[in-house]
Amino acid sequence: MANNNPAKRIALYGSTGSIGRQALEVISRHADKFDVTVLTAQHNDELLVKQALQYKPDIVVIGDEKKYARVKEALSGEMIKVFAGESALEETAALDVYDMMLAAIVGFAGLKPTIRAIEMGKPIALANKETLVVAGDLVMSKAVANVAPIIPVDSEHSAIFQCLIGESRNKIDKVILTASGGPFLGKKPNFLVNVKRDHALQHPNWKMGAKISVDSATLMNKGLEMIEAKWLFNLRPEQVVITIHPQSIIHSIVQFEDGSMKAQMGLPDMKLPIQYALAFPKRLPNDYPRYNFKKPNTLTFEEPDLKTFRNLPLASEALFKGGNLPCILNAANEIAVYAFLHNRIGFLEMTDLIEKTIQRVHFIEKPTLDDYFESDAEARNFAASLIKL
Repeated sequence: MANNNPAKRIALYGSTGSIGRQALEVISRHADKFDVTVLTAQHNDELLVKQALQYKPDIVVIGDEKKYARVKEALSGEMIKVFAGESALEETAALDVYDMMLAAIVGFAGLKPTIRAIEMGKPIALANKETLVVAGDLVMSKAVANVAPIIPVDSEHSAIFQCLIGESRNKIDKVILTASGGPFLGKKPNFLVNVKRDHALQHPNWKMGAKISVDSATLMNKGLEMIEAKWLFNLRPEQVVITIHPQSIIHSIVQFEDGSMKAQMGLPDMKLPIQYALAFPKRLPNDYPRYNFKKPNTLTFEEPDLKTFRNLPLASEALFKGGNLPCILNAANEIAVYAFLHNRIGFLEMTDLIEKTIQRVHFIEKPTLDDYFESDAEARNFAASLIKL
């Protein structure tokens, strides 16, 4: 009997990162539903080769061109095309060899291939929040013009997306993004001044990559999510609210104009929103752990400490001012996190670096795509110049 539901072809951009690895776990559990046709990574050639040998994609792209020969040689006995470099990421996104892109490249680097996929009219499972932080206006307008659905993978935005199903005729009053508070919830500057890399990477609830773990510790992750939510759900800045919810069971809340609220709940496991995005609009069965109501947690909420975690007010400023300011904020943050992870600056110095950069780089109220790339480069160069050798 003919299969009327062929497997959905997935282009997994950023396959060796935390989201990429968990996505491949999801795909392995539902091998009849999904077929990996593209795998990409920036530096981790060893894991990329291992993944390619297991999942047999049509195309593999290694972003670091210096590692092309190694990947090419390792896959020489396979029917897999191997490419390298930033341009190859974009060119592959323009090929009709996949049905959905899972955009999981970390940071600004994910913007160009995601835009190319949108221009192809491909659905995007979006795990790269920086794409909308940097150029949300242009990305969303392209998505509308090319009828390219964007389905969020971030747990908070996935929660909002799920809460809004069936509510298209009802006005949103506000969305409440929940934040765990990270590993330093309740700590003050006299403690944070001595924080080191390993401390910041120990998130209490979520298993994440290094960059997003640091962003969670500084609350910048939540600031970036505020900006992403504005664009994803066509909200005004004042409609996006943050609350600290240390248990990470409620992933976000939508409050409607009548005052009623819908929340999406579940254990903190990124495989759930990944699976939801890949399979949308269907929900697939799984054997992941369930919340145990026989031993329920006490669910608590509190205001974020804006005086200690100043990244959140800086991100809020970018959210309200708009223009190229979120782009500048994101670029400065990427440099700051990189420097912190390499023990070049302290934990609190990351915020100082970001603040100085957004004050220095020229503000553009209505930037073009070229303006975004120029602002990103200018912000990175200035931020890097502030780091002591």
